[in-house]
Amino acid sequence: MHDTVAGVSPGSSTTRRRVKLDGVSRRYDARVNAIRPDLADLALAELYFAPHYVAPVARACVVPSAMLRGKPDEAAGAVSELLHGEAFHMLDARGEWAWGYCGHDHYVGYLPLAALGEPVAATHVTRAATPLFLSADIKSPVQALLPAGARLAGTAEGDFLATAGGYAHLRHIRAVDAPESDWVAVAERHLGAPYVWGGRGHGLDCSGLVQTALDACGIAAPRDTDQQAQALGTALDDNAPLRRGDIVFFPGHVGLMMDETRLIHANAFWMAVTIEPLADVVARLSDQHEQPVTGRRRIKP
Repeated sequence: MHDTVAGVSPGSSTTRRRVKLDGVSRRYDARVNAIRPDLADLALAELYFAPHYVAPVARACVVPSAMLRGKPDEAAGAVSELLHGEAFHMLDARGEWAWGYCGHDHYVGYLPLAALGEPVAATHVTRAATPLFLSADIKSPVQALLPAGARLAGTAEGDFLATAGGYAHLRHIRAVDAPESDWVAVAERHLGAPYVWGGRGHGLDCSGLVQTALDACGIAAPRDTDQQAQALGTALDDNAPLRRGDIVFFPGHVGLMMDETRLIHANAFWMAVTIEPLADVVARLSDQHEQPVTGRRRIKP
């Protein structure tokens, strides 16, 4: 352990305490540890040094989705995406940007302040792209189009869920406490969706597809491919037959097996979520990588 001076943010009434500095400085993964040169998450005070530590403030995404960025700049590259109703733990707010981490996977980054609001306990989750109607009528104007995986809070009114932002048809949603069981079927609903770096919503990247498909089945998954390769399921022997639901890893890429031979994945080659023979993917990568497949893992149902 790297002991530190555990302070708090300026202006806080929390009692300060001091811890002796000793031990060896350790590396940390900045993707999931909220540390900046000027401050850090209070939860890390016993592990890493920072000039100030801040207790997070609970927020939630109140727009259909918002891209999480590595810098407080609309032109900065996206690192992930927060969906409607998902939690965000805010550590700093300056100008038009909030800095903190996503509640579902602890991924760190910046979000527009306008995309955040007070959290509300979700009652339902969207199963696919879901329109929010102005009234409980499919012919009424659409107020917003939510991506699959968005969280909603509301009460049933006939065939609809009445929410603060509009009415969602019950066929488009499921109860929060009723997870799905087939993550491949969940991934299939995204077929044809565009490939978007950092995407987890209407557009997805490879690890975003895997994460959201597993999340719909109640299986927590890290955000990035290398994290998933370490955390998900158990490793398969190179000669073990593949089956539906197995996860196959490539250099910087990941996909899900549809069956023994076909892969569903969000990929930059086709710029979409596609299904194709695993052998075709391996052949395409063989010219660039000596080892096209870097791992195969299985999650037991």
